[in-house]
Amino acid sequence: MAAVMRATPLFAKPKLIFHPKRMTSEVIIDVQPKEISIALLEDKELVEYQNERREASFSVGNIYVAKVRKLMPGLNACFVDVGYEKDAFLHYLDLGLQFSSYEKYLKQVQSDRKKLYPIQKAVRQHDLPKDGSVQTTLQVGQEVLVQVVKEPISTKGPRLTCELSFAGRYIVLIPFGDKVNVSSKIKKSEERSRLKQLIQSIKPKNFGVIVRTVAEGKRAAELDQEMKILLKRWEEAITKVQKTQQRPQLVFEEESRAVALLRDLFNPTYDGIHINDENIFNQVKDYVGLIAPEKQEIVKQYTGVVPIFDNFGVTKQLKSGFGKTVNYKHGAYLIIEHTEAMHVVDVNSGTRVKKENGQEANALETNLGAADELARQLRLRDMGGIIVVDFVDMNLAEDRQLLYERMCKNMQKDRARHNILPLSKFGLMQITRQRVRPAMDVNVEEDCPTCFGSGKIKSSILFTDQLESKIDRLVNKIGVRKFYLHVHPYVAAFINQGVISLKRRWQMKYGFGVHVVSSQKLAFLQYEFYDMKRQFIDMKEEIETKK
Repeated sequence: MAAVMRATPLFAKPKLIFHPKRMTSEVIIDVQPKEISIALLEDKELVEYQNERREASFSVGNIYVAKVRKLMPGLNACFVDVGYEKDAFLHYLDLGLQFSSYEKYLKQVQSDRKKLYPIQKAVRQHDLPKDGSVQTTLQVGQEVLVQVVKEPISTKGPRLTCELSFAGRYIVLIPFGDKVNVSSKIKKSEERSRLKQLIQSIKPKNFGVIVRTVAEGKRAAELDQEMKILLKRWEEAITKVQKTQQRPQLVFEEESRAVALLRDLFNPTYDGIHINDENIFNQVKDYVGLIAPEKQEIVKQYTGVVPIFDNFGVTKQLKSGFGKTVNYKHGAYLIIEHTEAMHVVDVNSGTRVKKENGQEANALETNLGAADELARQLRLRDMGGIIVVDFVDMNLAEDRQLLYERMCKNMQKDRARHNILPLSKFGLMQITRQRVRPAMDVNVEEDCPTCFGSGKIKSSILFTDQLESKIDRLVNKIGVRKFYLHVHPYVAAFINQGVISLKRRWQMKYGFGVHVVSSQKLAFLQYEFYDMKRQFIDMKEEIETKK
């Protein structure tokens, strides 16, 4: 007994084993009649946001048959008509080495409107000389196959290339290419050789391939399946060129924003993809089933009454994360200014004071917190081009180095190409970040829905009477008996308060089809009506639509 007691002392402390907490990632897709919004949450924190109008065109990846509008010998470039209000820009070097092959093949395809000339039979032409000129290569009115590489930004039209590519999850297919290139992020030489040999054996003639990082360890069947999908996209695009004579014309459109974003973003560790639209839900589910069948169950259709962004806490983060001033830890804040040439960020310590640590330690702590928040803001706003950051002054070289290393580490999650320079003598950090579309801007200021800028409003206590008159008109004159009334959360709380609430009285008077929903995106005295199919019902009078 004593031996046992000695082996297991009564007061021995149990050994604690700590398991690092796994980061949760969720994608929230809000589909509205006029736009689609996509939010990426990491540990419930908003890190990426995309918003695109559903009728928007000229997205990166779209392919057009366009016409050369104007030659610019001084720039060694030309302006091309792709149907946008501003002519698109095409530089000579963006024509690509295989431009002559594309040019001849385009003529062959257009010469026979009935039977498609296969690309596998096409004879490759000589490479385009790098030191050539646009004048000797192109002429005004000439038709060219082009792809958008940069969306229209500010006063500039789209930026184009003639080096076409079709991006998939694992590979990128390049017509008239001849090489197989493997991502440099795949380090193992055995895996690189395996992928290269595998792709060489399955790729069609007159096509080049870039193997993406996520293809590491993938089987031949998966890569072959995607190869066939991408090849079909090329055939559909060139068939459209052959069958139609309208110029300029869109011949290939990138997948829906929801699917395109997931193609680049998708990670098998995602915990959920939530979508509030049945059609987009089916598209995304089919796509996830194609690239990762075991993760198909994470795609879920959201059917709740509360707006999807409100339910997942996205709306509040949007309103706090955008705008000129962004607050972060302990009273410190960032001021973000957007100009035509660059983005400028100022770091302020604000009300943060810790005298016991000294000024240098406080400056370092403020700057490290700013580096964390700034890395998130760059992804969130998709800020591109030149970013200049004015950090709080620090005297010690090791602190300045620590800040630089912290910023580099934070930016590792960023998919966009970027470059970070150490702090200059003036305490400025310079960052360049790839820019392919305009920076995301969300207006967090709320327009007054009642005074229309005059500064005078009707008595706010009469707002619910105004709502009741709208309900009366909707039920008794228009004949819609079941609907959702979206109002600001404070107004919703007022309508729902009490045993015999205002909402209950409306239901007793107009039927139980009256539903009141709180919506965080609405201003204080703003309202919206929706039918049971989530279609917007415009109940505003002429005076309510004035600006």
